[in-house]
Amino acid sequence: MTDTAEPTHAGFVALIGEPNAGKSTLLNRMVGAKVSIVTHKVQTTRARIRGIAMHGSAQIVFVDTPGLFRPRRRLDRAMVAAAWSGATDADIVVLLIEAHRGMTEGVKAILKDLSEKARAARVALAINKIDRVKAETLLSLSQEVNAAFPFEKTFMISAEKGYGVDDLKAWLAAELPEDPWFYPEDQIADLPLRMIAAEITREKLTLRLHEELPYQLTVETERWEERPDGSARIDQIVYVARDGHKGIVLGKGGETIKAIGQAARTEITEFLGRPAHLFLQVKVRPNWLDEAERYSEMGLDFKDGE
Repeated sequence: MTDTAEPTHAGFVALIGEPNAGKSTLLNRMVGAKVSIVTHKVQTTRARIRGIAMHGSAQIVFVDTPGLFRPRRRLDRAMVAAAWSGATDADIVVLLIEAHRGMTEGVKAILKDLSEKARAARVALAINKIDRVKAETLLSLSQEVNAAFPFEKTFMISAEKGYGVDDLKAWLAAELPEDPWFYPEDQIADLPLRMIAAEITREKLTLRLHEELPYQLTVETERWEERPDGSARIDQIVYVARDGHKGIVLGKGGETIKAIGQAARTEITEFLGRPAHLFLQVKVRPNWLDEAERYSEMGLDFKDGE
């Protein structure tokens, strides 16, 4: 008796790029409305598994790679080490660059590292935020980046609006090795909402303050209360390393934290599909950058920062 079932494909995909290139947006778009994460199972890569997308008979496992940038502190070094370990362990690497920013110094540095560290990997290019530039600019950028590195394929996408994302997902699914799925569907759990909410707030803080405080803060959801009217009350703490940083996060008259809270609340409300009331506190935790358990919470290796 012959088995006529369609063969399954499975593999790891690393999304790499500069901070804020749109990796989280693209991941959310490909995985679906809810970011999925594997419940604590043995992981075959050192990078944290961030999401799983199904496409036909293929299971695409995305490994979480922090944004690549020039490392200065221990945390920076650990994050960059994690990003490259995730990239080199993956079956396919997708480099995400922003159309309107083009060939930045950061992108040039990543391309140089790709040549040295990911020679054996299959690498595709995704030019994101294509709705922000003219077609001829896109074409010349694509030619410039492809001249610097031999990408297998180039995709023009808008992760936010969804343009081109299905093509990228279909290509990834088709190119992954023929393998049984790594994770049965019943082992895929939703990332707890409190973690997603903390990640959204952290992203808003980073976008607003990345020049002043690239990675010297972390966010934890301290309390989550479901209200009778269907809304959620969310209390979060933003931890910073120094008193001076607390002032930067708060801003003059609390303006900065208020704007960040509004932006985070809007996105959390949209994500939940119901009202959210967000309350933020800023606290100083001087040694959090040197606490090994903080790193393991973030899926990073403390020793990589040495």
